[in-house]
Amino acid sequence: MGQYLPIVALTVLAVLFALLSLIASRLLAPNRPNTAKEAPYECGIVPSREPPERFPVSFYVVAMLFIMFDIEIIFAYPYAVDHEFLGSYAFIEMIAFSSVFFVAFVYMVARGALDWGPAQRANGSSEISDAPALTPRGPVRVVGSEGRIVKNGQAA
Repeated sequence: MGQYLPIVALTVLAVLFALLSLIASRLLAPNRPNTAKEAPYECGIVPSREPPERFPVSFYVVAMLFIMFDIEIIFAYPYAVDHEFLGSYAFIEMIAFSSVFFVAFVYMVARGALDWGPAQRANGSSEISDAPALTPRGPVRVVGSEGRIVKNGQAA
C-alpha cells in the first residue's frame, strides 16, 4: 500500500491546485462585461446580421455516414490484402460488421437522411420534419421522385 502513497499525494495536490486556481480566478479577476466581449468571435469580422438558420441535422448525418463508410473500408482492407492468413473468422467478422452498417444505412436512407431538396407535403408546405412520411407501404419514406414537386413531368 505504501507504494501508492506518492500517486495519491500527487492526485490530491493536483485536485487542490485546480480548485484553488478556479476559486482565485473567480475572486481576483475583473468582471466588466460589454457587448464586444459577449459577441461571437468570427475571425475578427464583426457580424453584420444574425445567422440565417442552424445547420440542418441531415448535414451531420451525412458526415457520420461518410465516416462509417471510411471505417468499413479500413476494416475490410486487411482481409482483402491477406485473406488466406486471416481465414474464415475474419470473413465472418467483416460480414457481421458490414451487415450492421448496412442495416443502419438503410434505416438512415428510409428516414430521409439523403433528401436535401424541398419535399412537397400533403398540406402543401415544404417544411421537412424528422418524422418519416407515411406511405401506403408503412412509415418508411420512399427515396426518389415520389413526394417531390413535379415540373414538366419531372421531379424538381
